[in-house]
Amino acid sequence: MKRYRHYSKDRAIVLSCFGSVIEEKLYLSLKKDVEDRFKECDVFLAFSSRMVLKLLKKEEKEFKNLPQTLADVDMLGYKNIIVSSINLFPTDEHEATKKIVDGFKNFSLANIRLTDAILTKTKETTLFLKELDKNVKKEEVANLYMIHGTPRLDMSGIDSITYTQNFLEMMGNNYACSLEGAFPYYAIKEMLVKKMQKDGVKKVQIIPMLLVSGNHYIKDMVEIRDELRVDFECEIVQSLTSHEKFNLIELESIREIIYQNIKQEITKLGS
Repeated sequence: MKRYRHYSKDRAIVLSCFGSVIEEKLYLSLKKDVEDRFKECDVFLAFSSRMVLKLLKKEEKEFKNLPQTLADVDMLGYKNIIVSSINLFPTDEHEATKKIVDGFKNFSLANIRLTDAILTKTKETTLFLKELDKNVKKEEVANLYMIHGTPRLDMSGIDSITYTQNFLEMMGNNYACSLEGAFPYYAIKEMLVKKMQKDGVKKVQIIPMLLVSGNHYIKDMVEIRDELRVDFECEIVQSLTSHEKFNLIELESIREIIYQNIKQEITKLGS
């Protein structure tokens, strides 16, 4: 096929992220680490949030969404493209990424593969949650894990959120709820406070289950902390890295899952 002669470059990795106006540097740091880990590949960054893209453009920071980025990478002539799903759970954002990748496969001559979302496989998810809980635990302090959640109960991938919540609560002195999904904080906060008081909780630390510490961290986590301070001593967990605010994307265990997901798809390419 004559058109295939234009596909002269070997491999590209596209990091498909939601994006952040406040913390885009965290995604750029991830991109740099992926470049260092996969030196034989060229790495590109895509943001899916149109609001984030528009606000960044106002700051004269040019980013593109996944369809634009895939079109660019295809035009540059890469034979093999790995799209890395930088989504914590395999829910709506991951499913949207999957639809875009499947669409491009219909007309691109490149071999395009999509990785799993980060918390998709049982073993990796379990080991990550155990390590996270071990690293944030404090004597006589209860943990409140705040999961973003998804607005629909019939959403593909919601089992990953349910497993995460149940597993965290099984490890003792842990509570979990969501911002926008099942068991949302705004609806259960009175029941949550009563349960904590019944359990004898005096001190609480909030653990944001967010990839980056963006607007949800600044607005929601601070607001929830202030509300809980009426009944408990309450703080947001300190960062486990050098970054000022707690986020998951910087944790080595999360990075390793991302790297392994990419490596697995490269292996499947057989190139």
